[in-house]
Amino acid sequence: MTEARTYESAVGRVEEIIRRLDSGDAGLRETLELVREGRELVEYCAGELEAVSHGLEELELDQLVARLQAAPAQGGGG
Repeated sequence: MTEARTYESAVGRVEEIIRRLDSGDAGLRETLELVREGRELVEYCAGELEAVSHGLEELELDQLVARLQAAPAQGGGG
């Protein structure tokens, strides 16, 4: 696939591939090509989701650090 990819376009293409395979109209070679393309797209989507998940974890950690830094220091008074 040489066109610029987005998660949304990849998911859309996977849905098209599934519809084509479900139709039963694809021949053996086309089925093989569609399965290969679908697998590549699913792997791409999984990578995108992993990257977003990692980004969210970092954001949550950054927010936690900011809250801890903003909290007034509580001294141990006796």
